[in-house]
Amino acid sequence: MDLAELTALLTPEGLRLVDELGPLDSTDDVAAAVSRLRAAGLAPDLVSAAVGQARLRTRARAKFGPFADRMLFTRAGLEQATRLEIGARHAGRFRDAGVTRVADLGSGIGGDSLAFAGIGLDVLAVDADEITAAIAAYNLAPFGATVRHTRAEEVDLDGIDAVWLDPARRTAGHTETTRVGADAWTPSLDWVFGLAERMPAGIKLGPAFDRSLLPAGSDSHPVEAQWISVDGSTIELVVWTGPLARPGVRRSALVVRGVSAAELTASGDADDAAVRDLGAYVHEPEGAVIRARLIGEVARGLNAGMLDPKIAYLTSDAAATGEFAPFVQSFRVRESLPNDVKALGRALRERGIGTLEIKKRGVDVDPATLRTRLKLRGDASATLIITRVGAARLTLLTDRV
Repeated sequence: MDLAELTALLTPEGLRLVDELGPLDSTDDVAAAVSRLRAAGLAPDLVSAAVGQARLRTRARAKFGPFADRMLFTRAGLEQATRLEIGARHAGRFRDAGVTRVADLGSGIGGDSLAFAGIGLDVLAVDADEITAAIAAYNLAPFGATVRHTRAEEVDLDGIDAVWLDPARRTAGHTETTRVGADAWTPSLDWVFGLAERMPAGIKLGPAFDRSLLPAGSDSHPVEAQWISVDGSTIELVVWTGPLARPGVRRSALVVRGVSAAELTASGDADDAAVRDLGAYVHEPEGAVIRARLIGEVARGLNAGMLDPKIAYLTSDAAATGEFAPFVQSFRVRESLPNDVKALGRALRERGIGTLEIKKRGVDVDPATLRTRLKLRGDASATLIITRVGAARLTLLTDRV
């Protein structure tokens, strides 16, 4: 979105047009809407802005639910925004720590600030990009939040209880996110972590963030690293400092599936579990558990062991039950199958398997290519797990539990 499109959009006519367009679910819907509006004589900037927003609102429902229908977006801003249910959890942590006024430094379109303001926190939202700040101001207007267009480093934090930061390792803009060098964080990591030493902070980072760069913390200034998985995808790492870090917790893995959530906490990285022979079940730990290095904790809770010391698959003789079950996806082992593609395909066809989920770790396999080469047919379904134990490849036919 450019300034001309934003200007056209932020008018009664523009906003009304977006509402009237409703959901645009496909590129065909977009093309039809553009043709119809242009034929009606509407200005190109207005058509582009309105149709773009209608399309973004459709996509945004996955993150913001019904709130998306009252919001404005940029493509990059939507991509980078925190899901509303996760933002609400972050907001709850600020509230539980006694925070009443929070500064969202790098607010983007205002997704996190929306969650903070929604539970009654006094919010100052800041973004260095003019268009993004304008959109955040629109999204946050019903909640009374203050929005400023300025750099995070230039904000007067007098009277602020805590800060939320989303330092970006990407170029500025409103269209596609572009990753850049590790030294190009904005604001810089030195500045971000320095501020987090001086006041309570929540710092949103990518889940693959280099752990060696995490602040160590101390007894007087604790630091908690929390990895979060939602519906099978590991979406973020949040570093909590000072009173926002929970007592005795230095590593945590939050796993959200649908409306349920489970969290594993620890005082540090867990020791790995011992390797054992293949049992009746294979368990794949959630990404947040793997990133937090709490696989060993889960393995011991399930009375399971590692298939291989360097690969994140667990195995046990019993199904996953109890408090540790939410931290893995489990598969009942039917049998081991040949590794050779032709022999494997023949075995699957003999078993009538036409629908096959393929999971792999530690092997160079492209699931889409393999599925084509297997020439499947039949009405049955299964999950194929391909991994290695030591130097040997292991191919398992399994069923999701």
